[in-house]
Amino acid sequence: MTLNRFFKIYVPIAAIVFLLYAIIGGFLLPVPARFILHETIRNLYFHVPMWFTMILLFSISLVNSIMYLNKQEEKYDIRSSEYINAGLLFAVCGLITGMLWAKNTWGAWWVFTDPKLNGAAILCLEYFAYVILRGSISDERTRAKVSSVYNLFAAASIIPLIGIIPRLTDSLHPGNGGNPAFSSYDLDNHMRMVFYPAVIGWMALGLWIANIRIRIRNLENKILENN
Repeated sequence: MTLNRFFKIYVPIAAIVFLLYAIIGGFLLPVPARFILHETIRNLYFHVPMWFTMILLFSISLVNSIMYLNKQEEKYDIRSSEYINAGLLFAVCGLITGMLWAKNTWGAWWVFTDPKLNGAAILCLEYFAYVILRGSISDERTRAKVSSVYNLFAAASIIPLIGIIPRLTDSLHPGNGGNPAFSSYDLDNHMRMVFYPAVIGWMALGLWIANIRIRIRNLENKILENN
């Protein structure tokens, strides 16, 4: 099985099957009755996997940026930029689902004192800046080199912003600031039956979207070369 066949056939199938199961099960299967959360706990099947998908796509982009700096081949720059574009889609979706969840549980769309919320916003701004940076450089090789180096620093901030700092300070998010994590508090066996397939499904969707964008970029380049 080639990598191309994997992305063209198996990834789309996995995305469709797992997401259909996750969406149907997410709305219809029982969830534990938790104080404050109530039915909004179902958002766990959407909000958290979207952030996992974002991290996966940004990580793959980082690998391709390193490969470009090492080999100076355009295909790695294309992959790196398109994985970031796809990752930003899930970052925005993660912010939107998080804001909806916050409004229904914490009573506000955004809690400005929460380090994880602020860290996620800063992270999104960093990668939007990556897109703006690429658009501001006309020379292809310079754009690829500068954006690849920028990607190294942006990726290095992911874990501190949304993984380390929120655990060291007070945060409303589960598993941070002394709050119990979902794994020991809310994620019972019924929810695991939906949550894990949801993670696989959203990740597969992210890979599918990124692969489509990469193929489009490659086709555009071939058309330009032929002209």
